[in-house]
Amino acid sequence: MNKITDIFAQKDRTYSFELFPPKTDQGYENLKNTITKLAALKPDFFSCTYGAGGGSRDKTLDIVEFIEKEHHITAMAHLTCVLSSRNEIKAIIEDIQSRGVRNILALRGDPPQDQPDWQPGPENFRYASELCSFIREHFDQNFGIGVAGFPEGHILCKDRDKDAGFLKLKIDSGADFVITQLFFNNQDYYDYVKRLRNLGVTARVIPGIIAITNYQSLLRFTAMCGATVTDEVKEIFEPIQDDAEKVLQEGIHFAVRQCRDLLDNGAPGLHFYCLNKVSPVDQILEAVRV
Repeated sequence: MNKITDIFAQKDRTYSFELFPPKTDQGYENLKNTITKLAALKPDFFSCTYGAGGGSRDKTLDIVEFIEKEHHITAMAHLTCVLSSRNEIKAIIEDIQSRGVRNILALRGDPPQDQPDWQPGPENFRYASELCSFIREHFDQNFGIGVAGFPEGHILCKDRDKDAGFLKLKIDSGADFVITQLFFNNQDYYDYVKRLRNLGVTARVIPGIIAITNYQSLLRFTAMCGATVTDEVKEIFEPIQDDAEKVLQEGIHFAVRQCRDLLDNGAPGLHFYCLNKVSPVDQILEAVRV
């Protein structure tokens, strides 16, 4: 399949979906059906997340391989370096390559819940930039490499200028493009791109989008990842949080407004965090795709 950078050479904008590996065999079968429905929406590529310490590694690669072989759509495997040695990482990348997959999202990753105090040793990578360098050193240009970007700064580095510098290091180490963490204030994204451009980063910075479908779940999730729930979001969703249908409809309306504004102001596409569901991403994409 194509590297995602090959798709960029043909398209100014891309629309993509992110999935995660289910924990059960039945969940995996259900996801296959979901993928078939999402594939009918003709995304430019998919990506699939990766469990901390490789807990779901095989499922991640199975899903990516399924997407490419069954649906002929480019897919990207997330790869975290937490808990894995350099030799283990090399073996994983060789496995990815043997499956014909040509795209990796290179991530440091978070320590698993059962080892929250894990620290990297001499045989581990400390940062995603080191993983990017390793892929380029051992696999040259065989892969397109994406990395994560944080418009509000990483939860462990809230200094936005310093965090932008870390992103530049990932690009200088071999990464090709950036997919951002979710956000709800588009100005944070515009300011982030400007900071990166001022540092000389010319790579695409694709905004990550999540539709609000459950307000309490949103609060829990953003608390973990460090994204801000804006006053606007609170004013819209707090009063209706117990009405599932209203939350869903307002979530769609909010996401459509957010996406249209991003595209109107030069965003090079949209990356949707689907949460392994077709709806409401299908409705949002239909409303905003241009």
